[in-house]
Amino acid sequence: MFKDLDPILLSQVRLAIMSLLISVEEADFVYIREKTGATAGNLSVNIEKLSECGYIDVRKYIAGKRPRTVCKITPKGIEAFEKYVTALRTYIK
Repeated sequence: MFKDLDPILLSQVRLAIMSLLISVEEADFVYIREKTGATAGNLSVNIEKLSECGYIDVRKYIAGKRPRTVCKITPKGIEAFEKYVTALRTYIK
């Protein structure tokens, strides 16, 4: 029958972040914010949730005088995203 959907990925913003990161090596905060249309605060909270569950790695550093946040999907995140997509397909068949 229907497979359970990962509750972490049920959030539209978190799903959008994962969808972006699965197709690139890494992405910085500004790029993700522009592509998702999320506010900086909302994006920060959702990046933190994805990082806490091990779906993405987050690297923060200073480039020149500006702080940068770069995100990269982890193998665990790739697996979770692929399972989510597979489970979702059971709902549309």
